[in-house]
Amino acid sequence: MSKTDVWQGTLALMILRTLETLGPLHGDGIARRIEQTSGHELVVNYGTFYPALLKLEQEGFVTSEWGASENNRRAKFYRLTRAGHRQVEKETREWVHTTTILQRFLGEH
Repeated sequence: MSKTDVWQGTLALMILRTLETLGPLHGDGIARRIEQTSGHELVVNYGTFYPALLKLEQEGFVTSEWGASENNRRAKFYRLTRAGHRQVEKETREWVHTTTILQRFLGEH
């Protein structure tokens, strides 16, 4: 099976959930973790990943600060804000509801 791009509309939730689970991470660490969590079935496109991260920061769901990565390179680390924690809960509820509805259609044969 070939790898697929992260699905439209799910990237923000995957970023938020990754930060909720693992705490502060730099951008590349978040992207790698998303791919790892998917069992390497998904590939993160940096052309959409970093704009999504910036949008989450502009919306107040994540904040960032500069620090040193594992290999001692300068990197921007992102962490959830209080609003970000609430957003994870909200988006999770919405996706569970959406997939429940979709499952009704997929279950019909």
